[in-house]
Amino acid sequence: MSKSQAYRQQYGFNSIYLLPVNLYGPGDNFDPTSSHVIPALIKRFIDAKHNNEQSVDVWGTGAASREFLYDDAAAHGLVLAAERYNKSEPVNLGSGMEIRIRDLVSLIQELPGFSGEIRWDTSKPDGQPKRSLDVSRARAEFGFEAQMPFKEGLKRTISWYEAHRTEHGRFHEAGDHC
Repeated sequence: MSKSQAYRQQYGFNSIYLLPVNLYGPGDNFDPTSSHVIPALIKRFIDAKHNNEQSVDVWGTGAASREFLYDDAAAHGLVLAAERYNKSEPVNLGSGMEIRIRDLVSLIQELPGFSGEIRWDTSKPDGQPKRSLDVSRARAEFGFEAQMPFKEGLKRTISWYEAHRTEHGRFHEAGDHC
C-alpha cells in the first residue's frame, strides 16, 4: 500500500500517486558528474563536435533499453491527472516507447552531425537490462498519451543545449554575460 492509499483510507486525504519514467528536455541537468543518460550523451557529442574530437566514449555495450518522457509531456500528464484522476492507485507516466541505448547513442550522434567514432567501454556497466513502464492506466484513467515524438524532443533538447553552451562547454548562467 502506498502512502497515498494509506492517507486516503485513514484520513480521507485526496492525493494521487504518479510515477514518471526518465525525463529529458530543454533545461535538463547537463553536468557530467550528475546528469542522466540523455543530457550526458548530448553534452559529450556536442562538445566533441565543437572541439573537433575524433571519438566519443560511451559506457557499456548499448544493449540495455530505457523509456524516456519529454518534460513538457510529463507536465501535461501531471495536470491531466490532477484534473481527472481521483484514486490513489499508482499510475505510471511514460511515452510507451522503449529504445536500446545503442540506438539512442546513434540518434544523438546523428542529430547534431557528429561524424566521429563511438567507442564502447565494455568494462563499464550497462545498468539494469530493461527499464520501461506499463502506461495503460494513465491512458485509461485520465487520457494521457505522450504527444512529443522522441526524435523531435531530442532535437529540441539538443538545440537548447547548443544555445546555452559557451565555447568552453560551460553554460550561460543568469547574469553571466561572458
